[in-house]
Amino acid sequence: MAGGRAVSALEQHLADYLQLRRSLGHEMAEARWLLPRFVAYLDAHGSSTVTIEAALDWAQQSPTGQPTTVGPRRMTAARGFARYLAGIYPGTEIPPLGLMPHRQRWRPPFIYSIADIDALMHQARISIRQPLRAATYETLVGLLAAGGLRIGEAIKLDRSDVDWSGSLLLIRESKFGKSRLVPLHSTAMQALSVYAKLRNELEPRPEEPSFFVSQTHKRLCYAAVCQTFRQLVNDAGVGDGAPSAPRLHDLRHTFAVRSLLSWYRTGEDVQAKLPSLSTYLGHREPASTYWYLSAAPELLSLAAARQNTRWTAVRS
Repeated sequence: MAGGRAVSALEQHLADYLQLRRSLGHEMAEARWLLPRFVAYLDAHGSSTVTIEAALDWAQQSPTGQPTTVGPRRMTAARGFARYLAGIYPGTEIPPLGLMPHRQRWRPPFIYSIADIDALMHQARISIRQPLRAATYETLVGLLAAGGLRIGEAIKLDRSDVDWSGSLLLIRESKFGKSRLVPLHSTAMQALSVYAKLRNELEPRPEEPSFFVSQTHKRLCYAAVCQTFRQLVNDAGVGDGAPSAPRLHDLRHTFAVRSLLSWYRTGEDVQAKLPSLSTYLGHREPASTYWYLSAAPELLSLAAARQNTRWTAVRS
């Protein structure tokens, strides 16, 4: 029984599937969040197994009626579950690759103002009822803005990855399999310390060593973080009317752009300092960091002005 009702066959198969994948070393964080909804959809439509039509219909669902960016991730989760079910039900259809390809179209990032970031952190405090969850999202937003981390890096942080005496974070085996140390300002470290104290009081026996703790006493789930962040953005009115809607990853873009702006405004040798920023952000090479020069019109104008000054000096 689940919640006073009988567990459906698909629900039981899903539980077995997730358990199997976890036993093989897969985290399955996003699938754990997405697939119960897919199974509920199949059960509601009387489907005994996965079909391509059902998977596509579910993946394309959107409460607003607009195209959803989570669709490709839903399809990936549904495809993995279908492969498992195919060994149980001969009639299972496995959605082919490319049915809902991830879009690679570039779009300009939303650059958050200091007021925007303050508004998001304030919104977490006032709109999330659970004290620890509110503190988790307020601190997470602040860390992403102050440290330029990828969201996956912040979620992956363990308590032992924080060097309190050195004001450093250890980012372990990040996007390109490399680890790095990220220094933080004393104010950011103080905010992390306040959160850690509250977390230890409210969650004295966590199930995982993660620095940020979820409602389930475990590590945060990427999909759930994205959903909560979107709600905070909407409720706070951040980016209303902006050409590009604010995204979670844009906090990292904002950090990089503001670092470059600061260097240009203070007359620093940006070319010489760019490799340091590249290392700090965990890029494979400085060329990846040059992308941020096109992320803000002010950066382009400052870079152009600096170049014109150099050409004028050379010609004279």
